[in-house]
Amino acid sequence: MFEPIKNNWRILLLVVVVLGSSVALFAPQFGPEPAPGENTSEARQGITNLQYGLDLAGGTRVRAPLVGYTATDVEFGGDQPTEVARAVADELDNVSARDVRAVPEASAVEVTTESVTEEEFRTAMDAAGYEYGDVRSGVTQETRDVAQSVIQGKINEAGLSGGSVQQVQSITGEYFILVEIPGEDRSDVIDLLEDQGTVRIDIVYPDEDASDGVGRREGVLSQDDFETIGTAAQSESGDGAYVPVTVRNTAPGGEQSPAHEFQQAVVDTGFPSAYQDPLQDQCTYEIGAEDNSDIERPCLLLVVNGEDLNEFGMNPNLADSMAQGSWAETGNFRLTTTEYATAETISINLRAGTLPAPLDISGQGSSSTISATQGENFRTYSLITGILSVFAVAGMVFVRYRDPRVALPMIVTALAEVYALLGFAALVSYPIELAVIAGFIAVVGTGVDDLVIIADEVMSEGEVNSRKVFNSRFRRAFWVIGAAAATTILAMSPLMVLSLGDLSGFAIFTVLGVLIGVLITRPAYGDILRRLLTIR
Repeated sequence: MFEPIKNNWRILLLVVVVLGSSVALFAPQFGPEPAPGENTSEARQGITNLQYGLDLAGGTRVRAPLVGYTATDVEFGGDQPTEVARAVADELDNVSARDVRAVPEASAVEVTTESVTEEEFRTAMDAAGYEYGDVRSGVTQETRDVAQSVIQGKINEAGLSGGSVQQVQSITGEYFILVEIPGEDRSDVIDLLEDQGTVRIDIVYPDEDASDGVGRREGVLSQDDFETIGTAAQSESGDGAYVPVTVRNTAPGGEQSPAHEFQQAVVDTGFPSAYQDPLQDQCTYEIGAEDNSDIERPCLLLVVNGEDLNEFGMNPNLADSMAQGSWAETGNFRLTTTEYATAETISINLRAGTLPAPLDISGQGSSSTISATQGENFRTYSLITGILSVFAVAGMVFVRYRDPRVALPMIVTALAEVYALLGFAALVSYPIELAVIAGFIAVVGTGVDDLVIIADEVMSEGEVNSRKVFNSRFRRAFWVIGAAAATTILAMSPLMVLSLGDLSGFAIFTVLGVLIGVLITRPAYGDILRRLLTIR
């Protein structure tokens, strides 16, 4: 019973891979995740689960650097990042501390405004008294990561299925943010990138007079009230994380500053009396709960675009300094969390769609738009090219061997290889671009070459009299194929890991096709030939 399976397991493995690819390609359960406000059928770009990139679906591509200058190898001298940022900002005209960011992890200070030149930034660093190594154009990796997350959040919130954002690096070492959104024209994409969300801090507190027992003061802090919004950092004790923020403690025309207004709101809603015990500094309000009538103490809420996202209690020392009226002199406090990942999300949410540095779209940036009609034409032409390639390869193989037992399995095996790649692309929702299709064609070419090597080696000395003879010849051919595959993988590996745009897709699918060929399709083709050609 198990003998046929043992002798033909490679063929069975190929069948399983083809069946699995069919499921990945056509089963709705493996389709792309729908964006907000979109159902599963709308997320599919056809009868299959394949996702198409801009080349084949149409849309807009924007490639632009983040504006800024970065001082590297900075000696902070024990000062806190907020103090460093404020000191440097004070030496620049018309620049707030929000436009300057100190990043201790990278030993860097960056300024992210178009109004400052490199020379002015150098002068400000010198005047602030901080030693540094050099000043370069661009921003830190941390700022690029935040910008990428903010833009991806904008795309998701707008319900733009298939939109993506990534960081790419030019040959000269410059970093760019690459945004690709299918089905949208340039003006809509630019408006999306420049749009700013709304963020505010609310206070919820126990209120017996309220119908649900919970009172709420909205907008005790708005986005413009923050002077600085720091990046997530691990707590000094190693337990938990936090996001440092600074509220403006100055206001024009003698008005009360945001810091003083916030301090008064905290006192009025009972924070100092509710947060006296160091062991009870947690918020008891549950976001999304149907009933919060049993709330024990007031809480701060982070509200982004009208949605409650995070709740916070208050450290007793902070509450006490607000009760004494001294906190507003600095306006510094921390939003603490139990996990670093949560702190990162909060840092991004506080910006509420505001990029940590502006995109230079009109300067060094570039944008391009492909119409939906043109993308559909590309898909049609790609399909026609693929069909013609199959017929051309099939014709040459039949002319070469004139034996359907050799040629037909060769064509079927090569097509199964491409089908498996399409299944993988559908499974991981990898967008199909022209470069990816070029990778498919390269896979077909190298695959058929390898199958020809197998056929020639097996048939080079006349009829195959036994399985032992066949296996000996097949092993010789497979050593050649394995060496060629290793060379291809080594040659393509740099393209896979470097941020070179479409070339990465070409390399990924070429290497994946080579691996599928060496591990699955070539051995399966060998088993098919053995069954068809051996006499005994």
